[in-house]
Formats: sequence, structure tokens, C-alpha cells
Amino acid sequence: MDFAPALDWLQHTSLATTIRDSLLLFPLLESVHVIGLALVFGTIAVIDLRLLGVASAQRPFSRMASDIMTWTWVTFAVTALTGALMFITNATVYFNNTYFRAKILLLVLAALNVLVFELTARRTVHQWDRSPSAPPIGKAVATVSLVVWVAVIFAGRMIGFTATRTSTVDTAAPAEINFEDLLGLPAGGDTGQAPAKGPD
Repeated sequence: MDFAPALDWLQHTSLATTIRDSLLLFPLLESVHVIGLALVFGTIAVIDLRLLGVASAQRPFSRMASDIMTWTWVTFAVTALTGALMFITNATVYFNNTYFRAKILLLVLAALNVLVFELTARRTVHQWDRSPSAPPIGKAVATVSLVVWVAVIFAGRMIGFTATRTSTVDTAAPAEINFEDLLGLPAGGDTGQAPAKGPD
């Protein structure tokens, strides 16, 4: 399936153009996105470390999870929204970026990992809620989660280094740059001074 027309339309919408041409909007979105991602990872890491028995082992898992997961989902929604707004500014470039595609696949993997937890360890939480750590499947899910989210952060940072915030309007570079023109010298290097005479 050819996504090029849809991507091209997306990056030419008025919203995308406004963000792209603004001096402040894109950096603001990027800052909120990075802060949001840090909060998402931080809250998820607290849950994962509890499942592994590394931290907060004395707290019941269900109570801690209910307190933290609300923040996780709120910050994830903000992060997803800001990410989408940045994406539309240069949709074609981002869509074809290897690290962007890797990040999306990793997010899908993270979602599947959560589903595995909900279908396994979460169903028996009443049996291990006050235990120092989760059963083996819970620990496996927590380990995968930490690895995947670190990879998400890495891929996200690499997008910034491998994709440029280019304009969708092509500007042709001059065919030839004359160094003398840059210095404001007359053609041929003539400085307006008579050449010095050498000995006859």
C-alpha cells in the first residue's frame, strides 16, 4: 500500500504548516514529549521494579498500581499527542525513518507485553499481592517491559539525529557559488588597486 499521498497531504495541512513554520511550537512540543516520555518510563519502572521485588516490596502491588497507573495513562496520552503533532510536520521523512518504525514496533510490543500480564499474573494478583515479588511470569513481563521501554527511549532519541525538520517546499541551491561575490570583490579578483610593479 502506498502511503505517500496520505503522508504528503498530512504534512501540508494547516496545522502541520503552522507548527513547522513556528519558531516556538515545535520545540515546545518536543520538550513536552520528552518530559512525558520520562514520566511514562518512570512510572512504569516503579511498577516493574515492584514486580521484580527490587523496590517497594513491602507495599501491596494492587494498591501501588492503582495509584501510579493513572499517571502513566495520562502522561502516555500527552506523549502520544505531542508525538503525533510532531510527526505531521514532516510525515514523509519520519514514516521512512528506520528508528521511527522501530519505535512504533517497540510500542506495539510494549502493549502486547501489558496484555500478557493482564491475562496471566494480574488474574492471580490476590495470591501474591503482598508477596515481595510477583510470580515468574510477572517477573518476565517486568523484565521485558524495562528492556522495551529503554529501547523506545533510545529509538526516539535516534530519530532526532537521523531525521531532519526540513521544509516541504523545495528550494533550489544556486548552481555555482562565487567566492569573490561573497567577499564583495569585483569579478576577476580586481580590487581596484593598480598592481605593484616589479623590478624592470
